[in-house]
Amino acid sequence: MTNPLPPETAKWLKDSGFTVRTEAIWLEALTHGSFNSGSPQQENHARDYQRLEFLGDRVLGLAVAGWLYRASDSHEGKLSQRLNALVSGRTCARIARNIGMPDHVRLGKQAREDGGADSDNILGDVMEALIGASFLDNGFDVTRDVILQLWESDLSGDAGKAKHPKSALQEWAAHNKRAMPHYGVKSRQGPDHASRFTVEVSIHNVGKAEATATSKGEAEKLAARAFLKEFG
Repeated sequence: MTNPLPPETAKWLKDSGFTVRTEAIWLEALTHGSFNSGSPQQENHARDYQRLEFLGDRVLGLAVAGWLYRASDSHEGKLSQRLNALVSGRTCARIARNIGMPDHVRLGKQAREDGGADSDNILGDVMEALIGASFLDNGFDVTRDVILQLWESDLSGDAGKAKHPKSALQEWAAHNKRAMPHYGVKSRQGPDHASRFTVEVSIHNVGKAEATATSKGEAEKLAARAFLKEFG
C-alpha cells in the first residue's frame, strides 16, 4: 500500500502552485532511488522519480520553447541558446531551492547525510519529476501555467542571452546528457599574417559541424553556433 503524501508536503505543493489530485504520483516524484533501501517486495518500497523526470524534462522544454517563440522573433540559434539556459539542471535546482524543495525530497539516510537534499543534480531532477507529475495529474495547460509562474523571473531576465556559442553548446550537451563537445583543426591555409582556420566540432552520437575564420578561436565559435543551429 502506498504511503499517503505528508500533509506538510501537500500544503507546500499547493503553496508552490501545484494542484494535487492523485497523491501517489506526487510521492513518486519526490522519491530518490536511495529511499528504497529495502527489497522491492517490502511494503514500504516506493517508486523513484526517474520516469517522471524523463517526462517532465520534455514538458518543461515544450512549455518554455512555446513561451520563447511567442515572446521573441529571434532566430533559431538564439532561441535554442535561451532555451538551453532556462531548462538547464542548474536553473531547475535553483528554482527548486527557491520554493523550499529540499525539505520535502525523500532520500535515504546516507544520501541525506551526504548532502543529497542540496545537490543540484537531485533537486533539478526532482523539479522535472514534479512537472511530469503535474502533466499526468492535470494536463499540459495547467502545468505550463505553473512553469511560467515559477520561471517568471528567469524568463524576464537575461538567462541565455548573449552567451558565447561555445558555452551555450557545452550547456546544451550537459542538459541533454551528451558527451562534451570536441574541437579539432581540420586545416590551416595561407601565410601567418593571413591564415584561415577550418575547425570541426563534434559530439559523440549526435553529429558534427565546421566553420572557417581568420583565427582558431573565431572558427571554434562559428562552428559551435553552426552545431546548435543544426542539432540544438
